[in-house]
Amino acid sequence: MTRFSLRQLEMLAELPRHSTLGSAAAALSISESALSQAISAVEKIAGEQLCVRRKSRGVWMTPAGQDFATRAARIVADAVELANSFPRAGGSLRGPVAVGCFASFASHVVPSMLEGFRALHPEVEVAVHVGTHDDLLPALENGELDMALVYDLFLPTGFSKRTIYETQLEVVLHPAHPLAARESIELAELEAEPLVNYESSPSTENTRKLFSEAGLHPRVAYSLPQVVLVNAMVGRGLGYGLLMSRPNNPPHTLDGLPVAIRKLRPPNSPSAVVAIWPRVSDLGPRASALLEHCISAMEDAWAPL
Repeated sequence: MTRFSLRQLEMLAELPRHSTLGSAAAALSISESALSQAISAVEKIAGEQLCVRRKSRGVWMTPAGQDFATRAARIVADAVELANSFPRAGGSLRGPVAVGCFASFASHVVPSMLEGFRALHPEVEVAVHVGTHDDLLPALENGELDMALVYDLFLPTGFSKRTIYETQLEVVLHPAHPLAARESIELAELEAEPLVNYESSPSTENTRKLFSEAGLHPRVAYSLPQVVLVNAMVGRGLGYGLLMSRPNNPPHTLDGLPVAIRKLRPPNSPSAVVAIWPRVSDLGPRASALLEHCISAMEDAWAPL
């Protein structure tokens, strides 16, 4: 494999801008003899002449040298961009960060997480990917995501995690439902009621486990893949929902119909929304900054709307 050092590429990229070796050497902050030796070394590796050097006539690039210098300039520019993607001496951050978020709470978390983050880190580019555990966990393992915000339910080993907020199951009812008059509801009282089930991993498995451990059998009327659809069905009086408590959660559907959100008695399926990333990897500075901002934003996100 042909090997050029980045410094050698930088020197050859600089040459076309100058008519003499002395001028190029001064721009590169090296001696003229050191530059001449570097050119000779690169030409030896390349296997052909890249520039013509004449004491009385200066220096000029051969056609091969012009092509080499153009390619070298692109590599040097990419290397500079790569270096700038990491924390600088002044502590500022620059570059991409990719975060995944579980679909059911994404609309309740992502806007708060991103609000104000750009003002703190204007050169960090955040990409958000929304999905279920089935989508997000493989993306983490493949290196497509820096971290993912998910429920701390049925997670495989091999992930580091940090709690974003605590959560537990709640009952979502039509306001006219007789049980809506209660502050809290027992699971047994819901067994005969039509359940609008949120069908998504790990939520489906968690609901099944909840009823099974209580020796109950839910009456599943509908299974839907989106929380907004579950709420919309409940708002039309077509059943009840069992959903995890979420911040920034107004008591109405997307189309403006009211719903009643009640506690499940006793508290069931206590869990948490956590940020996870592979244990074999360190959470980079950009992702760490976003995580800290998210945790701070979620602390004030539970006020009634």
